[in-house]
Amino acid sequence: MDNAATTQKPIQVIEAVRNFYAHSNSNVHRGVYGLAEEATELYEGARETVAHFIGAEPNGVVFVRGATEAINLVAYAFGFKKLRRGHKILTTEMEHHSNLVPWQMLESKGIKLEFLRIRGSGELSLDEFQEKLDDSVKLVAVTQTSNVLGTINPVKEMAELAHDNGSLILVDGAQSVPHMAINAEKLDVDFLAFSGHKMLGPMGIGCLYAKPERLQEMDPFQGGGEMINTVSLRHSTWADPPAKFEAGTPNAEGAVGLAAAVEYLERLGMENVRSHEEKLVDYALKRMQEIGVEAYGPSDTKKRGGVVSFNVGGVHAHDVATILDSKAIAVRAGHHCAQPIMRWLSVPATARASFYVYNTLEEVDRLIAGLEDVKSVFGRMEVKKNKRNLSRKHSLPL
Repeated sequence: MDNAATTQKPIQVIEAVRNFYAHSNSNVHRGVYGLAEEATELYEGARETVAHFIGAEPNGVVFVRGATEAINLVAYAFGFKKLRRGHKILTTEMEHHSNLVPWQMLESKGIKLEFLRIRGSGELSLDEFQEKLDDSVKLVAVTQTSNVLGTINPVKEMAELAHDNGSLILVDGAQSVPHMAINAEKLDVDFLAFSGHKMLGPMGIGCLYAKPERLQEMDPFQGGGEMINTVSLRHSTWADPPAKFEAGTPNAEGAVGLAAAVEYLERLGMENVRSHEEKLVDYALKRMQEIGVEAYGPSDTKKRGGVVSFNVGGVHAHDVATILDSKAIAVRAGHHCAQPIMRWLSVPATARASFYVYNTLEEVDRLIAGLEDVKSVFGRMEVKKNKRNLSRKHSLPL
């Protein structure tokens, strides 16, 4: 139940990677011999598969290591080139560090960060968003689904408002692309970042989707082989996107594995994936309420993804996760790379159960039984502690 961190891999994905190494292993875009051409076809075919999955054109999909690298690519290739002192980036208090720290690095250029506050049970206000949009806001950076609160943000409406203001918008889709049907062109976002390993694919592969005109106006993120058009001793020109942003030997087998994961999800149907997770989250929230476990985030499952962060009263999240682990139940505990949310919640950490396609209602029941054991264990410990304190009190001389 730690799928927000990474997902397990179907045999189809494992076999796709194995088959690439066993039968098609060659560097891509380099050789004219048959094996190299076969590898290149698989790599570019994977790009087409992923592009179709997110409703985009292949020339707008750049392969990267994951969502973190995708956001850093935009921060450097767009931010350092296009943003100037006094310009603002508008983001939120609920961001993963990957959609916060890269923008902080731009503050050395005199670029300012503005933040939308988390409100209510963990939502953003479009009214506040409109209020904070002004001529100085050049980029909006927002998660589509919070990895702690599960909140699904209205990025389509935010994109429309941002563009009306003359701002661009980047969406962190690490927790949304794997869990719901996404059409980047209909959302009209300028940038969309996501990771393969959170959607049944291999680690070390992910994508940056960008409108092709955005990629054209951006400088390369890295220099090297394959991202060039011409090279002389003192001057180089760049290849057309997306090659301009894929310097060096790419993770070709990872791209092939990601394409296999996408095909697997398409066979399931993303509407079915979303519906399944809604049922699991709704059931988990109700069961947690029954046993007095505090869960965070919107109560309406239509407004949240497959993530449930929670705390058991008086028990540190690490202790909760340790006891659950002894029962073969894997949940994450900590700040989840979102320390500003922990400060908003006024807690040092939370435990987090995050669901995916292979989780079941019966497994949720196992989680609840495990949480009842947590309460029982720490309840007994508290009773013993009180007895010891009472004994010490009565043993003191008058």
